[in-house]
Amino acid sequence: MRFDVKADKGGNYSWWLISSNGQTVAWAGESYASKSNAQRAAESFKKGASEAKFELYENKGGDWSWRAHRGGNVVAVPGEAFASKSNAQRSADNVRDSAGSAEL
Repeated sequence: MRFDVKADKGGNYSWWLISSNGQTVAWAGESYASKSNAQRAAESFKKGASEAKFELYENKGGDWSWRAHRGGNVVAVPGEAFASKSNAQRSADNVRDSAGSAEL
């Protein structure tokens, strides 16, 4: 896995966690005014992902998702919604277990 820090469609910056097959598995869930702020957020998530609290929830459309929390703040969300709670859990576990060793 690797982190990508780049400009989003609005010209602000964010980070994305990309799997080895090129799929987005997580992103910051917000945009930052500068690339350096997005880079710091990616570094912080990388260091603290294993200790983050991952919350599973069912969205209004009936799909499942997760949010990673640290210090009362949402620090990451998935790259997609999932048809089942178990798939959302597998995704959250993968991000929690793999983000710390992802290339930055």
